[in-house]
This record gives sequence, C-alpha cells and structure tokens, in this order.
Amino acid sequence: MSNIEQTLSIIKPDAVERNLIENIKSIFTSNNLNIKETKKIHLTKEEAAEFYSVHQSKPFYDNLCSYLSSGPIVVMILEGENAVLSNRKLMGATDPKNAEKNTIRKLYGISIDKNSVHGSDSVDNAKKEINFFFKN
Repeated sequence: MSNIEQTLSIIKPDAVERNLIENIKSIFTSNNLNIKETKKIHLTKEEAAEFYSVHQSKPFYDNLCSYLSSGPIVVMILEGENAVLSNRKLMGATDPKNAEKNTIRKLYGISIDKNSVHGSDSVDNAKKEINFFFKN
C-alpha cells in the first residue's frame, strides 16, 4: 500500500542568497518528491516568530527568527511516498558537520544555524506548516 504524503520544505536565506534554489529542487525531484507548490517570500520577524513558536522556550529562538526573516526564502509543498521521512533523509542532520554525505545540509549547509533547508518533522506538523504558508 502506498503512503503518499505532503511535507513542507523551506530553502532558507543562506541558500537562496547563494543561488542554490534549483540545485536543491533537483535533489527533491530526482528522489521522487514532487514539488506541488512553490513560492518565494520574505517573512517579517513576527511571521518567523509565529512559524517557529514551537521553539519559543529554546535559547536559539530569537536568532532563528532573525535569521529566517533576514532574506527571501522559498517555501514548497513536497509530495511523494513517505514524503516527511524522505525529505528528512535528503536534508541530513541539523548540523551540517554531522550530516551524511550527499545530503542537502552536507552539500550546502554553512553551520547549524545556516543549514540551508527546513523540513517538517511529522505528518501533523507538515499539515500545520503547509497551512501557515499556503492558506487556501
């Protein structure tokens, strides 16, 4: 039985700035994740704070919000077989130094903060995150 899911992917400001959008998109599409919708936006710090509200109590929260709102980002709805898990495998570990070879963060991440991409960590969060950026 197939398990087609949707997940949210964000190409973060550091990767947009370095013109990596097409490189990253091609990693998704060549790994059987279809890009259903995509748009380039620039979040305000307040919008970033709302998006990352789950991390509110963490010490890195303020920096995370500042960073996500520091430049344009590309948000995408990815769809495919076990999309949440597939995307997380393709992204690699949060810290690029610990990411596996050929993952997006190993290839393009600069640091644990500037790690080029975000992806939903569960099907439930994917629904919330997709709704945050793609309200119908």
